[in-house]
Amino acid sequence: MEKTLFIGEGFEGPGVNLAHINVLVGPRNGPAGQAFATALATPSAGHAPFVVIAQPGVPTKPLTLYVNKAQIDGDFHGNATWGASQAGIAKAVAESLEHGTLPPEAENDWVVVSANWVNPKTDDLDAVYENNYRACRNAIIAAMEGLPRKEAVFKAARDVSNPFYTPKK
Repeated sequence: MEKTLFIGEGFEGPGVNLAHINVLVGPRNGPAGQAFATALATPSAGHAPFVVIAQPGVPTKPLTLYVNKAQIDGDFHGNATWGASQAGIAKAVAESLEHGTLPPEAENDWVVVSANWVNPKTDDLDAVYENNYRACRNAIIAAMEGLPRKEAVFKAARDVSNPFYTPKK
């Protein structure tokens, strides 16, 4: 049976400008296409999915849906989300097709759904762009290559911790 849904995760950068991205990748007529259509047709308060563009009027290929994980909190956060973050994702998706990470049929027959975290306290649009580009590129590689391997998961799970909490010793 041919695989119809590829799932990946990418995390890049420190502090308030970090990027955390989850992607669903696959054929339009499969689960990724269903997720794309459902998310696009059902926006909610503070979350309005949109098609990622390389330039105005030029959507990236394969068609990619941007889903924000954080509600927009002010003009700067909106610019970081709708501008810098989505531009980094557009570049990563287009390069993934161009460089063969995604198969040729992905150009017109596949979609990407990208769920993206942009911290409302972000303060550097260039860092947001670069971190989202790298996180999305890595998430697509992870999706297509089935990463991480179970051995890496087992090793990480031996010392799992909450990255936002340091226990008192």
